[in-house]
Amino acid sequence: MQKPSFAESVDKILIKDGRYDRDSYYFVREGLDYTLKVPKKHGDRQTPRHVSGQELLDGLRRYAIHQFGPMAKTVLVHWGIRQCGDFGEIVFNMVEKGILGKTEQDSREDFKDGYDFDEVFVKPYQPLVRHTGSRHMNAHANSDRFRDKNRSAGSEKLSSGSN
Repeated sequence: MQKPSFAESVDKILIKDGRYDRDSYYFVREGLDYTLKVPKKHGDRQTPRHVSGQELLDGLRRYAIHQFGPMAKTVLVHWGIRQCGDFGEIVFNMVEKGILGKTEQDSREDFKDGYDFDEVFVKPYQPLVRHTGSRHMNAHANSDRFRDKNRSAGSEKLSSGSN
C-alpha cells in the first residue's frame, strides 16, 4: 500500500477539520523546512533533528515575514490563523495524519501564548510616531506659514464663473 501524498493527506484533514485554509498546511510544512535550515546551536546539520513547538513558532514567524513582509498577518488571518495556538492545531492535525512526527513531550500547549501577532507582524511595519508637543506645533505652524506665503490677494474667494 502506497503512502498518501501530502495533498491527499491535507484533503483528509480538511474534511475532518475545515477551520484552516489548505494553504495554511503548505505554509506550516514549508515553514518547518525553513526552520530546519537554520542550524541549531551546537547541533549537527547532517542528522535529522526534532524541532520544539517554540522553535517552530519562531521559524514560522521568520518565514511569514520573509514570504509576506507587512502582509504576513493579513495572509495568516485569511487562512484562519489568528494566534500561535492555531499553528499548534495545524501541526497536530498533521501529526494525526502521519505527516509529521512528535515526541512524548510535544503537545498543543507548546504553541499557546507564543507571541502576539500584532507585535511581530504589524508593529515593525508601522511608522514611528513622535509625540513631542513642540515639534507638532512647529510642523503645524510651518504649514500655516506656507499657506500664508503662497496665498495671493483675494485667493480666499471662489471662482464665480467659467474657467
